[in-house]
Parts: sequence; structure tokens; C-alpha cells
Amino acid sequence: MSESIQRGAAPRGGAPGSPWAHVAQAAAALAAAMGVGRFVYTPILPLMQARAGLTAGAAAHLATANYAGYLIGALAGTFLPRLTRSAAVLRGSLLVLVATLAAMPLTHATAVWLVLRLVAGAVSASVFVIAVSSLLGRLREHPPHLPGWGFGGVGAGIALSGLLVLVLRGFADWRAAWWASAALAALLSVPAWTMRPEQAPPTTAAAAPGVPEQEPVPRTHRWFGALFASYTLEGVGYIIAGTFLVAAIDQGSPGRLGSGAWVLAGVAAVPSAALWARLGRRWSRPDVLLAALVVQAVGIALPALVKGPAAALASAFLFGATFIGVSTLALAAGAHLRFPRSVALLTAGYSVGQILGPLAAAPLLHHGYRQALILAACVVLAAAVAALVLRVGFPHRMEPPLPREPAAGGTFAPVKGARTGAG
Repeated sequence: MSESIQRGAAPRGGAPGSPWAHVAQAAAALAAAMGVGRFVYTPILPLMQARAGLTAGAAAHLATANYAGYLIGALAGTFLPRLTRSAAVLRGSLLVLVATLAAMPLTHATAVWLVLRLVAGAVSASVFVIAVSSLLGRLREHPPHLPGWGFGGVGAGIALSGLLVLVLRGFADWRAAWWASAALAALLSVPAWTMRPEQAPPTTAAAAPGVPEQEPVPRTHRWFGALFASYTLEGVGYIIAGTFLVAAIDQGSPGRLGSGAWVLAGVAAVPSAALWARLGRRWSRPDVLLAALVVQAVGIALPALVKGPAAALASAFLFGATFIGVSTLALAAGAHLRFPRSVALLTAGYSVGQILGPLAAAPLLHHGYRQALILAACVVLAAAVAALVLRVGFPHRMEPPLPREPAAGGTFAPVKGARTGAG
């Protein structure tokens, strides 16, 4: 750790002051966009099926529309990287997200719901990519648990929105649940409003003849390919559980157990990213990613294999304790490999997986949710196999490029002896 970091100085490209302020802003953005805007559909789904006439097939299509929108937002960040550094895009996305949540109760038309969830998915992806890029970029030189607590905002949003729906379902209908979730998202958007996105990388003049632009960086394409495959498969498997877990538990255990289990999943998710990040610092990231995926697969399969409230609550806890941790580890591994636009590319692959997940599960929902959860567990185990491949020869230490100093004629050359090592 450098001397400046020990004194609490800002990381490269960051604003001065405590990094916790930036963590709190990013956590609020992720809580609004993901925890509420994205995942509040899970606890509201049983209410819509019971009181709005939503069929299991239509429920899967609404989920797919949201994930298709998420893919659109992720691809926009991939091909238009300026969007991921725009405060205006962040604020506009938060406003549109709140509007889509508030508009859901205004109609019973499935086609309109599909459009609203599509738009909500696109803007939630924009907020996610902006917030995560900012976290990983501005806190690069700080301990890894700091970005982890930022990711924990997703869990906080899940817990808050799940608790909100749990309270409302006793005396209100599905419409009130959507309006309350819109108010919660608006409240969380307030601290996120002033978050500073990641700055554009500095440009340098052309190097002098015979002087390379920068030292060669080890090619990491094969490791990134395995990481991309693992994270895409995780998108397929986790989203089946993330969409239907509450409905599955409610089907086997009448009452409020499903909503309560979802709140537990959110609570377990809050510290999980920071804890998995610490483990990733002590052990190999591929090893920790593999462990998280195996634990998640067990958690998803539990309610399909074992009946009763204990299995349901254990499933929710294990799911919540791993799904954000997997994202933290995968995105951090992509940043470690220094693959160009790794956050946006991994998020795009994850989004494709999330579109395929509900589509693959839809034919299995006619007789309940057991087969869908087993499918999800098997796909997450396949993601674990890809993480196992990632372990082979993984470059645990990646030396950063040498800083450049002005040379004759205004060009830039590497600074000798400037290596600081990497983690």
C-alpha cells in the first residue's frame, strides 16, 4: 500500500476526501436501480398472479423483457463508453426508472407492462455500469472490501423493497406495492444524484520514433474468455432463482414465508460482496469464484429437493450471500486482467444469460417451480466448471503499465523504476 493511501489520499482519478462517501453514493444508485427497479418484481410477482390475473407464462415474458432491456443498456455502455462517464445519463436513468415503476399500476395491459419492464431494464443497466465502473475505477488503489460495500447496495435495495412488499401485502394490493417501490427508488436516488462517474482516461501525445506507446501487456484473452463464459452461465442460472424463488416458496409454503425469505436474501447480500472480496484478496480469485458458484448452486436446489421452511430460508440465505459476491469477483477479475471495457462486456454477457434463463424455464413452469430451480442449479454448476478452467495458469499478478513522463518534443516515455506491483 502506498504512502498516500495510508494517509487517506484519494485514489487515481478520484475526488478528495473519504472514499466511503463515494461508496455510499454508488450503493444508493445500485439499491435504486437493481435492488428496487430490477428485483422488486420478484416479491410483487405472486401478488400480480393472485390479483391481476398474471399467468406464469406472462410472468416469464415480463422478466425476459426486463432482461432484454438490461442487455440494451449494457451494449450501449460497450459501444458508447462516453455514456458510462456521463452524470446526465446517470440522473436521467434514475428519473426514467422511477417513472416506469410508478406507471406499472396504471394499466392491466400485458403489452404495456412489457414495454415498461424493457425500459426499466435498459436504464437499470446504465446505472449499474456507471456505478460499478466508478467504484472499480475510483477505488482501484483502496482495499477491495470498499467496492464490495458499494455492491452491497443491491442487497440493501432487495431487503428494503422486499420488506416494503411484505408489509403492504397484508392490507394493500399489487398496485400499492408498485407505487411504494417507485417512492423508495426516488428516495434512494437522492444520495446517488451527485455521484461522480469515472473520468475518461487521459490522452497522451504520440511517442517519439522508436519509443513504444507503453510496455507490452500480457495477453489475457483466454482467461477473459473463460471468465465471460462463467459469468454468462451465471446470468442464466441465477436469474431463474432470482425471478421465481419467492413464488416457488409461496407455492409450497402458504403465508408470508416467500416474501420473508426474499428479505433474508437481501440482508445476506449486503455484506456478501465485501466478504467475498476479502476472500478474493487472500486466495485466488478463480478459486473463490468457484466456491461461490458451488454454494449458490446448492442454495438454488434446496427448495426443489427439500420441503419445509428451514430449506426455504437456507436457500434464500445462500442465494443472497453469493449472487452479488459472484458479480463482485467476476467484474474484479475482469478489471484485474485489464481487458478493454471488461465491465460493460461482462455485463452484456450476463444480460444475454438473463434473457435465456426465463425462456428456458418457461416450459417447465406448468407443473410448478421445482424443475426450473433444478435447471438453474445445473446451469450455475456449469458456470463453476468454467471458473475451474479459469484457474489454469491464471495470471495472479498483473504488472501495471509504466507511467509516462514528458520527453523531448512533448512526447511521452516510460518512467523507469515506477512499478508499484499489483494484487
